[in-house]
Amino acid sequence: MNVAAILDEKGRDVFSLRADATLSEAAALLDQKRIGAIVVVDSSGAIAGVLSERDIVRQLARMGASALTEPVAGCMTRDVITASPRDTVEEVMASMTDRRIRHLPVLEQGRLAGIVSIGDVVKRKIEQTEADAEAMKAYIASA
Repeated sequence: MNVAAILDEKGRDVFSLRADATLSEAAALLDQKRIGAIVVVDSSGAIAGVLSERDIVRQLARMGASALTEPVAGCMTRDVITASPRDTVEEVMASMTDRRIRHLPVLEQGRLAGIVSIGDVVKRKIEQTEADAEAMKAYIASA
């Protein structure tokens, strides 16, 4: 299974904000959409960063409630790791584990095509493992 198959199943919606949005606006969008991360885009729509719930909590711990009026640009992750629709579940899982990240924007021909979370990837890996086990049982039973 690859990233394209995950996106085909879960959808390709990506919620984004501009870097000058406040952390309060970002938190409201995360809550409204029930998501864990937002892609931050520049004026041309290119990825400028990723902002996660953890980023907001860390900024709140540093600055207190006044952090909520700060721009997203101040605490987003700028060095964004991305995935391709052709990447396998195993490749994406390894990348996320090695870099300790939970969300990967997916780029297709340089454009934002979706986002996958560690939960999406683990779910598909479990499904794949269960299907392999069932196939092995069926093979053994037919021998």
